Amino acid sequence: MKKILEIKNASVFQGRTQVFKDLTLDINSSHSTAIIGPNGSGKSTLLKLLGREIYPVHSSESFVRIFAKERWVVSELKKYLGIVSYSLQQNYSADAMGLYVVLSGFYGSDGVWSFQSFSNDQIEKAKSTIRDLGLYELIGRKFETMSTGEQRKFLLARALVHDPQVLVLDEPTSGLDLRASFKYLEDIRGLMRSGKRIVLVTHHIHEIPPEISQIVFLKDGKVVANGPKDKLLNSQNLTDLFETPINVVKSNGYFQTVPG
Repeated sequence: MKKILEIKNASVFQGRTQVFKDLTLDINSSHSTAIIGPNGSGKSTLLKLLGREIYPVHSSESFVRIFAKERWVVSELKKYLGIVSYSLQQNYSADAMGLYVVLSGFYGSDGVWSFQSFSNDQIEKAKSTIRDLGLYELIGRKFETMSTGEQRKFLLARALVHDPQVLVLDEPTSGLDLRASFKYLEDIRGLMRSGKRIVLVTHHIHEIPPEISQIVFLKDGKVVANGPKDKLLNSQNLTDLFETPINVVKSNGYFQTVPG
């Protein structure tokens, strides 16, 4: 199977700051993966690489390949890769109605604009996706009037309208209360059970669903570990990663952390 992401010797800057130097990382499509690291480890920059918002410094010795390709038309990439991020939610158009939020996924836009057009099939696909996530009663509500959990689910629907091969989730339960967090994670688990691959980016261990089997540790712009979840998610490894004493507890397939 094609790799979701293949990075070799990549150097990446955000403005004048070098975030990655000679970064090498593989994420395989044969399993779902969680990328874990403290704030400042490079997680947000990695997401921007995936979404083609930024590019590495050009070098004949390095590359960034997504689904085995280095060059993508971004609108085409969205058919393979659906991204739901906290920053997207924070900056999304407040007055966009629920249906338009989901329809905007076909263009990767912030809301729907007058020059955009949609086929009957696209409109029905958007409506069926909204219905599948239990949001149909909110289809005419403005984004700003929805709860944080409802907004997050509409953005998930927006990412799903292309039926992408892979969903990329950035801190999926950030800002949600416990009930909304548990429900959202159940929705994600349902997608994984139906065959959808997930790449989850977080520093919250409790967000990692049992179906995720692979873990990447990112720290100071470097991959410090990449391997099976049950091998990497332990007290010593997380203590080293976050540089604070941590104890790991496992229950119902989930991992949780408490102070060491």
